Amino acid sequence: MIHPKPAVGQALARSALDRAAEHRLDQAWLDEAWKEPRTRVLVLAQGRVQWSGPEHEPRLVLIGSADAPEGERYLLGVDPDGVTYFAVAVDTLPEAAEGIREAQLYTLGTLLDDRDAGLLVHATGLHHWHRTHRFCARCGQPSEIAAAGHVRRCVACGTEHYPRTDPAVIMLVLDADDRCLLGRQPSWPDKRFSTFAGFVEPGESLEQAVARELHEEVGVVATSSVYVASQPWPFPSSLMLGFFAYAADDRVHVDGEEIAEAQWFSREQLKDAVAASEVVLPGALSIARHLIEKWYGAPLDENNHW
Repeated sequence: MIHPKPAVGQALARSALDRAAEHRLDQAWLDEAWKEPRTRVLVLAQGRVQWSGPEHEPRLVLIGSADAPEGERYLLGVDPDGVTYFAVAVDTLPEAAEGIREAQLYTLGTLLDDRDAGLLVHATGLHHWHRTHRFCARCGQPSEIAAAGHVRRCVACGTEHYPRTDPAVIMLVLDADDRCLLGRQPSWPDKRFSTFAGFVEPGESLEQAVARELHEEVGVVATSSVYVASQPWPFPSSLMLGFFAYAADDRVHVDGEEIAEAQWFSREQLKDAVAASEVVLPGALSIARHLIEKWYGAPLDENNHW
C-alpha cells in the first residue's frame, strides 16, 4: 500500500490513506469491505458533513456501514491499519445527536487532521461531480455511478465519464530585488491582497498560462516560472498549481476588471503592512498563503487573514 505523506503547509493537500484504486472495479472486494465491521463511512449531503469535538480540533463523524443510510457510495481508501473508508451521498444529513454539528470543507479544512482532511477533500470533489454530471455528454441519456464512485457510465451508449478536474495556475510574482507583487480584486474589500491565478486554457502549457494570466491581469512580463506545489481546490473542481514567476521588470498595469490594484512588497514592507492591518492576506486554506510564506521564509501573523 502507498500511504502518501501530508504536504506541509497546504491544508487541502493532506491525506493518511491509500486510495486503493486497484479495488474500484473489484465488486467482490468492495462488497466484503462494506460488510467489514471496522469499515467507516462518511455521510455527506450538498457538500455538508457532521462533526464533533472542540471547535479547534473537530473530527468528522464516521459511522459503521451497517448504520449508513442509502445513497451513492464512493470508496475513499484504506488506512495503514487496514480500515476501509467510504462516503455515502444523501439528500439530507441524518438528524444530529447531541454534540454533533454540521459544516463543509471550506470551514473545516484547516482544522481537521490529515486523515479527515483527505477524506473530506476526496468526498467533496466526487460528490460535486456526481451532482452536476448525471447525463451523458455524448448522447444526453442518464449515466450511472461505476468504479466505486470514480466513473459515471452512460446507460444508453456505454460511454464512460471521469471526474472533472480543472487545472489552474496560481503564482507569486517576484522581481529582480526579490520583492513580491500582490493584487486585489475589485470585489474584495480594501486591504485584501493575494497572489494571482487563472485557469489553464486548451493547448496551453502551465508556464504559458502563468505568463498569459500575469500579462492580462497586471501587465507583467514573466521571464520564467518555477513550480512550487499543488493543491486540490474542490470549490467545485480545480487543481491549483503553484508557481513563483519572475518578472522582467517592476512595471505594473492592472486591467481594472480582474485586478483593481497591485503593489510590490519587500519582506520587511509586507511584515509591517500585515502587522499594521494595512494588508490582509489569504487564509491558510489556500495555497496562496503557502506561496507567500514560502517566499517570506516564515509564518506571517495568523490573525491577519480572510
